[in-house]
Amino acid sequence: MHSFKKGCTFNSLEDIKDKKITVMGLGLNGGGEACVRFFLNHGAYVTVTDMKTAEQLKPTIDRLENDANLDTSRLTYVLGEHRIEDFKNADCVIKNPGVKIEGNKFLSCAKNIESDISIFLHFTKAPIIAVTGSKGKSSTVSAINYGLNQAGYKAFLGGNITVSPLTFLEQTTEETPVVLELSSWQLADLRGRGALKPHISIITKIVPDHQNWYGNMEDYVADKRLIYADQTKGEYTIVDYDGDETGTGPKKGGTWGDFFAKETKGTVLRYSRTKPDLLKGFYGVWQETDQKGNTVGMVLLPGMDSPEQIMGELSVPGSHMKTNALNAALVLFLMQVESDKIIKILQSWSGIDHRLQFFHSYKNNKFYNDSCATVPEAASCASQSFGKPVILATGGTDKGLSFEPLIKTLTSDGKDGTILPSKIFLLAGTGTDKLTPSLDSKGISYEGPFDSLDKMLHSIKNYLDSCNISDQIIVFSPGATSFGMFANEFDRGNKFMNGVKELFEN
Repeated sequence: MHSFKKGCTFNSLEDIKDKKITVMGLGLNGGGEACVRFFLNHGAYVTVTDMKTAEQLKPTIDRLENDANLDTSRLTYVLGEHRIEDFKNADCVIKNPGVKIEGNKFLSCAKNIESDISIFLHFTKAPIIAVTGSKGKSSTVSAINYGLNQAGYKAFLGGNITVSPLTFLEQTTEETPVVLELSSWQLADLRGRGALKPHISIITKIVPDHQNWYGNMEDYVADKRLIYADQTKGEYTIVDYDGDETGTGPKKGGTWGDFFAKETKGTVLRYSRTKPDLLKGFYGVWQETDQKGNTVGMVLLPGMDSPEQIMGELSVPGSHMKTNALNAALVLFLMQVESDKIIKILQSWSGIDHRLQFFHSYKNNKFYNDSCATVPEAASCASQSFGKPVILATGGTDKGLSFEPLIKTLTSDGKDGTILPSKIFLLAGTGTDKLTPSLDSKGISYEGPFDSLDKMLHSIKNYLDSCNISDQIIVFSPGATSFGMFANEFDRGNKFMNGVKELFEN
């Protein structure tokens, strides 16, 4: 695995002036655009190179070109191709995390390679709260950021959640916590730099993901482990206490949470969905049921005489959301927010876009957008999040993952407590192709697969209208990428919501 040299290409922000910067990947999600703005504003000469064409990148280019505050005379576009000279002649290349460095002939010519995250971490003085994992990253960082700001902190949120931290670097101080969602790719771009030393790091549930990129779980998890690589005892590492899903744990046995806990030099805290044996030295948070039958979150840290409640009932649905919110509650508690205040703050948290997001009603039927469910496990969880059968719209193009977790849920006999969908609609793709044989063999009916979102929505509407259905929950949780149909999961979610609002008028 590639390791970068320690430190940063630039000694100071002033050192950026008049340097030649190549931004590899402009994109449409804001990361590349933020890098262009940052380096132009600091007096650099910027070359943007992207395999996409100017027509494909028009929304981003228009924003840059129409900004009167940017000196675009220092900006050059090289689109629809990459050129060796743009990498060879640059003082520094800003790498897109979605580009592999190994075997890349362009990056191999670069004198120096940085990312927006590495630049930010080198120059900020803010306390960092870093979150990675396979499931629940975005919900967790959203809840943490919401909670901190509601508690009176001036906090910032960035990273994989599509906001580059370079957009707020110069607003940060020692008093402004920064919450970073970090993908495995973003972490890989930090290997060896010594730049990431979070005050608090969290690794959410680990399941197979990006196996078409990594090829095996060990390499995937190796990048996740970088989140705590440079932590010390004075910092906190928060990891899972419960068992891994069948077949997803370490090859050598045990659990990923135990593995991380043994390896980190940080102070280890754990999170669990059930009450642990506190006599075994457990410190962290867990869920339990109170006398009224409600799920609450409890915390016990070193030095505390007894546990305290730090989470009550939430407005967002889903058992996995309770885990995400509980980890946020633990962060707030570590940041010295009073437990009563944490409970009230998280009760008012409404979740985030594209993750079990309620957005529309039609004849008393409620539509939820869970487009950021890009792994089968997430779609499986979404189907179980409401305590009753849902109409599930799922499937799409996969990324080399096993669909067994979703297959197991959709083909269950219900004896294990699994709640089966009342109706299934499938979006076409390679992931769906893995799903349908198991549904067919069990005699489970479904509609589709549909080769467009529009066709699927019309089928859903015909079903609701012809059967005069009301008071149902319709959840769009693909468990796949479908990037052949959409630019990304956010584009997919927006098109789903817009399509629903146009077609399902009350």
